[in-house]
Amino acid sequence: MSKELIKEKLNKFGFEKEPFLFVISYDFSKFYIEKLSNLSDSIKYQLDNKEESKQNIQNKISLEKFPISFKEYKKKFDILQKEIKKGNSYLLNLTAKTKIKTTLSLDEIYENTKSRFKLRFKNQKDDFVCFSPERFIKIENNKIFTYPMKGTIDAKFPNAKEKILTNQKEMAEHTMVVDLLRNDLGIVGSNVRVEDFRYIETINAGDKELLQVSSKISANLENNWSEKIGDILTSILPAGSITGTPKKKTVEILKDVENYERDFYTGIFGVYDGKNLDSSVMIRFIEEKDGEKFYKSGGGITCDSDVFLEYEELLDKVYLPV
Repeated sequence: MSKELIKEKLNKFGFEKEPFLFVISYDFSKFYIEKLSNLSDSIKYQLDNKEESKQNIQNKISLEKFPISFKEYKKKFDILQKEIKKGNSYLLNLTAKTKIKTTLSLDEIYENTKSRFKLRFKNQKDDFVCFSPERFIKIENNKIFTYPMKGTIDAKFPNAKEKILTNQKEMAEHTMVVDLLRNDLGIVGSNVRVEDFRYIETINAGDKELLQVSSKISANLENNWSEKIGDILTSILPAGSITGTPKKKTVEILKDVENYERDFYTGIFGVYDGKNLDSSVMIRFIEEKDGEKFYKSGGGITCDSDVFLEYEELLDKVYLPV
């Protein structure tokens, strides 16, 4: 039911050429779709941001992590490996939530993190901040673009760029996601093209820099695409980069194995400005519940994955890019 309501409201605002913000949870169970002119003061966003954070608060930062144990993570990892061997999936994005303690409030995190896409969201039920490096889709001039990110390495490693681009596991994982998203764009558009395959972007990760591997995929849309924003988004969600392939079966497996609610984490947020649309996948995500903060993170698992490295990646992605 929520999915149909989301589709209907998005199509309505798009038909009216009404600028609006949309925030959609991973499983469509929650959503916020509102005209930009009516946004609550407790909701702030930035899209494709190039500016630095507002102030230097390095001396104020502290971040303690209380993650799931390696034993618990390995148990989930082993189940996924069995599913891969059965042929039920080839790539699964395994996530977990980590309790954290930090001296910063969610408002301070929003104001001071350096990230391309940022969202501060608070209502009666939900209170979270997202500082994501990953675009979901962008639509301009009747073309839709998506930019899957798969493959991360610490930039300080010797020959880091060469290592990540020649790593066979990373190559396979990225190729599968590109293939999945190419198929997704084929559902809503025509003349699907991979315009740039596996290029490197530098991501600020707090006390270090990460190299992230991305690709650019495009497709053509009909001239009246804004009237079908709801159909477009609901047809290609949840995002392939945070689920896996084949998508439907992988989502079912992850729901059983992860054993927690992703909620808004790995959902999307974005803006339609009356002419174009831009959006982000909600990764790098902190929520607050009952006075406690939780950071949700994850990574892709394939048959070639090393459980020790995947667990390390899960923890490495718990950071504040300030």
